[in-house]
Amino acid sequence: MNKKWAVKRITINLTSTEAEKLEVYCSHTGRPATDVIRELIRSLKTEEKETNA
Repeated sequence: MNKKWAVKRITINLTSTEAEKLEVYCSHTGRPATDVIRELIRSLKTEEKETNA
């Protein structure tokens, strides 16, 4: 699979609790934070607007 990287760079501000939770999760799973966050974003449900044309 050919992935296109660096399409959009996002900076987020986390509380210390949120950052620690992410670090612990990444440590337990051995996955980088970027991959975890990207997977969470992909799992978001979005409504697709219907066009009645």
